[in-house]
Amino acid sequence: MSANWPGERLLLRPITVRRATALGFVADTHRRLPEVQGAMWGVSVIDPDSNAVVGVALVGHPSRLQTSPTNEHLRVLRVAVRDGVPHACSMLYAACWRAGRAMGCVRMDTHTHLDEPGTSLVAAGWIDGGLTRGGEHDRKGRPRKQAVDAKPKHRWWAPGSRLPDGRVLTREGRAS
Repeated sequence: MSANWPGERLLLRPITVRRATALGFVADTHRRLPEVQGAMWGVSVIDPDSNAVVGVALVGHPSRLQTSPTNEHLRVLRVAVRDGVPHACSMLYAACWRAGRAMGCVRMDTHTHLDEPGTSLVAAGWIDGGLTRGGEHDRKGRPRKQAVDAKPKHRWWAPGSRLPDGRVLTREGRAS
């Protein structure tokens, strides 16, 4: 990495969602959940000095029950960054929301485990939406393998997300 402020020289680039690229990076780098299902597109952070990928974010649809027929809701499914690359997570979350909005997305969310403070999300302007109920993805008539971690999680909303009831979340965490 450069001796300059680390985020100053990092580059954002699209990345292909394939086993050898984004999915492979996440499998090698993510500390908790190396497998990802349902990713549609990704954003990467590149160190320009080495031209190496140092971070990846993968975006897809939320579970079927939360997806509207208009496909206007997206979820950041996974963010994985190599150790020692400050600000890369915040860059990725912000870039995902910008790209999603450019494609017509009106709301985007993600989840963190209860022991994760969400520092990068706060830095990117995301809003803590409270806790999920947790639980399994398995449903009658739609069997799924057991969840790795079925506990409740923090839900975070991208700033300016339009909730299903029509309210818009502001950076101050209020809905208007």
